[in-house]
Amino acid sequence: MQLQVQGKITKWDDEKGFGFITPRSGGAGVFVHINAFRHGARKRPQPGNIVYYSLSTDKQGRICAANVKLQGKHQYSPKRSGKKMAAFVFVALFFATLALLTFVLQRIPRFAIALYAVASLVTFVAYAIDKSAARHDRWRTPESTLHAMSLLGGWPGALLAQQALRHKSRKKEFRWVYIGTVLLNVAVTAWLVSPGGPETAQTFFDQLLKIFGR
Repeated sequence: MQLQVQGKITKWDDEKGFGFITPRSGGAGVFVHINAFRHGARKRPQPGNIVYYSLSTDKQGRICAANVKLQGKHQYSPKRSGKKMAAFVFVALFFATLALLTFVLQRIPRFAIALYAVASLVTFVAYAIDKSAARHDRWRTPESTLHAMSLLGGWPGALLAQQALRHKSRKKEFRWVYIGTVLLNVAVTAWLVSPGGPETAQTFFDQLLKIFGR
């Protein structure tokens, strides 16, 4: 299908994967879904992007854009790729540090790495499911649940999901709470591996058991 119409993306919800295009000639905005873009999600649209598209109809007979192509410089985002790479490097360095503390310095038990790995995998999957739910208007995973997963050790998986899936990566309030869960989790881990940390934690838990065991 030949591209015939030029327009500008004036609204875009990246989490749900759809938005609206305002035709250059004027008129009502045209609905556009991420699946209508050429090459799928490798080129992420943003408000202000100039696009070329054809008019089509969806299953309900409504007008929508099809065979959409982003113009020129908007087709690729080196900055976005850099953030994704930085996330992978940061997570890799974190797990390398855990390996050093476990196998070389023997400061933390081996299950700690497994715990972070499993928690990260579960959290990544949770983000992916929530991303899909957002696009298809299904039940969403509460943000408090995603934050709890990060706090319990799944924050590396959350970071990878935010950058790789482009989910929850632009919502500032969510990002600040996420950063807080990371700092708290790392702080607790650092305290536990510090001299006297495990003994202090054991004493604390023993006192809790005495209080609630009465």
